[in-house]
Amino acid sequence: MMITELSPAKVNLYLNVIRRRDDGYHDIATLMQRIDLYDELSFSPLEHGIVVRCPGSTLPENEQNIVYKAAQLLLAEAFCPSGIEITIKKRIPIAAGLGGGSSNAATTLLVLNDMLNFRYTKGDLMKLGAKLGADVPFFVYGRTAWAFGIGDRLKGVENIPDSWFVLINPGFEISTKMIYENLNLRLTKESINYSIPRLEGLSARDLANTLYNKLETVTLSLKPELSYFKKLLIKNGALGALMSGSGPTVFGVFDREDASIRAEEALRRVGAGSVFRARAI
Repeated sequence: MMITELSPAKVNLYLNVIRRRDDGYHDIATLMQRIDLYDELSFSPLEHGIVVRCPGSTLPENEQNIVYKAAQLLLAEAFCPSGIEITIKKRIPIAAGLGGGSSNAATTLLVLNDMLNFRYTKGDLMKLGAKLGADVPFFVYGRTAWAFGIGDRLKGVENIPDSWFVLINPGFEISTKMIYENLNLRLTKESINYSIPRLEGLSARDLANTLYNKLETVTLSLKPELSYFKKLLIKNGALGALMSGSGPTVFGVFDREDASIRAEEALRRVGAGSVFRARAI
């Protein structure tokens, strides 16, 4: 029996890096929104072993793949001798700030939990997911949310405005580790007081005015062409534009679908990297 599941991307509507911790990680506060840009994962049971296939992709098909790691982690946690074959059809750009790998890992945890009747709670799977990557708990959680700490503390958000997004991926990858290493933050064990914007109940225009990403200055200094893409999005009707995660994908926010369609068509004509249109989910 094969099970196929869609695995969504995300954008960061707000991302503040609070401090660098003594364990080498960073404390963050970020608002993440899932969008209907999907990878497709198919799962087929095996008697034993883990097989990962990524046709048409440059992703590794071994234990270096985060999907392989997710399957391995959950099967070991459940002391399960069974195996699984997973095929990943990629549509979300790789190393693009859109959380594709983390989403794939979360989807793997959720599907295997149901498929093999492990009966772990969503909270259990979120804790396991935190061992794999900072965004994995968010995708297990499965709704718009603030993520705090190293991404493992989540708070759901209601009444985020219905929005459309046009995304531009320039076609090169960015190392998240490198971006964080170039962010000049002090190492501290002290508690830091900070405020986060209240975004519930705002219009899409108000939301666009609150877009923020502390990592953007680092990535844009290394890849200044991303500033041009942001300006292109605004020029073509976006209410606001921002880089997602550590980049390099930038996105524009729209309050109407027809406006996002026109922007997508215009940006495709000027050859502005890979252009995607998506809706908040």
